[in-house]
Amino acid sequence: MAEFTYNNKVYMGTKVLPSKANQGQDPRIGFEMRKRGKYEGVEKFEEKMRSVQEEVKAALQKAQEDMKRYADRERGEVEEYRVGDLVLLSTKDLKY
Repeated sequence: MAEFTYNNKVYMGTKVLPSKANQGQDPRIGFEMRKRGKYEGVEKFEEKMRSVQEEVKAALQKAQEDMKRYADRERGEVEEYRVGDLVLLSTKDLKY
């Protein structure tokens, strides 16, 4: 049940169900009627899977860029030090 519940929630980074991204279809709850008819061809399924994975990849890339932009906005400028530069260090966290 826990796995089903996890796979049946839309991931906020990708805006896609994990099971849809992995298997190309929504998870079955168990009481849906099975459809009769022709099965999708292998090529169609493969194309569908590639499409879903590309969407997920793009969404994850966007989420990563958004997180980086937010983190960079909160950071201040940093000084760059080189070997040989003299610096002052605080000893308040050193244990004697």
